[in-house]
Amino acid sequence: MLRSPFDSLGCTLLPASCSLCGSPLPRLTSVPICDSCWAEFPVQSDCVCRRCGEALHGAGGPFHANLCRACRQAPPPFERAASFGLYQGRMREAIHAFKYDRLHPAARGLGRMLAEAIAQLAGEAPAEMLVVPVPLHRSKYAQRGFNQSRVLAAEALSVLRKTHPEWRLTLAASTLMRLRATESQAGLTPRQRRQNLRGAFSVSDPAQVALRDVLLIDDIMTTGATARAAAKALMDAGAASVWVATLARAQRAGGFDRGSVYDDRQEEQEGAGTEPAAGLHAADFGSASSGSSNMQDRPSF
Repeated sequence: MLRSPFDSLGCTLLPASCSLCGSPLPRLTSVPICDSCWAEFPVQSDCVCRRCGEALHGAGGPFHANLCRACRQAPPPFERAASFGLYQGRMREAIHAFKYDRLHPAARGLGRMLAEAIAQLAGEAPAEMLVVPVPLHRSKYAQRGFNQSRVLAAEALSVLRKTHPEWRLTLAASTLMRLRATESQAGLTPRQRRQNLRGAFSVSDPAQVALRDVLLIDDIMTTGATARAAAKALMDAGAASVWVATLARAQRAGGFDRGSVYDDRQEEQEGAGTEPAAGLHAADFGSASSGSSNMQDRPSF
């Protein structure tokens, strides 16, 4: 991209550095992330489970109709989960800067990536859906001051309004509630994650979701415990179907062995107010049993 004389003058008078790599920014911008870092966001290139998006590397054979072990043994209550890229490298750094360092201007670029993840569902998911962000518990919302999933959903829908005008998507930010402050998911096995999230979600007005198709939005998906629990609450409230889209997907290194670990070794921190901890192990998966932003619902399409 060419630099204008105003960029050169502005960068001289008001020098700034990329929030991710520290390199000087070549032009004035409201988003302090350089073009090189945006280009380094890792995308998903492995063969993945057609239901939850878990990488199928190392499994051998036909992958049992392209389903991972977890989805074969206990199919999730959602139809399909799609993600833009991998939760590692620059992607992980940008999400952390957005969530924990309040780098709010990054929401627009991250929202465009989320829109690309949602677009993967085109032709498969219904054209009319309620868009429901995974909520924060009120204590977490008070601490952080915003729900990153809600902000990303709004940015993504503004993009999809132009790229997919045939879709009728309505942002319903207060539909799903988080009833209790759960513990941090970091370092928990999939079984512990399911137990941690049991009864954490509820639907504020079941009549709003009854017989409606729902698009569930979150920033990160790791084992899928959060998506399973939230989708189950929506289905129990009468939703016709639930689809999931996330900005990033954490993947396990080393295939399907019980001892394999996720590449990012971290998870969403909606239960604890701290940075994620290391040591996330993948053990047996299964079904999940079935947060709250008080933002008003608003139509997006």
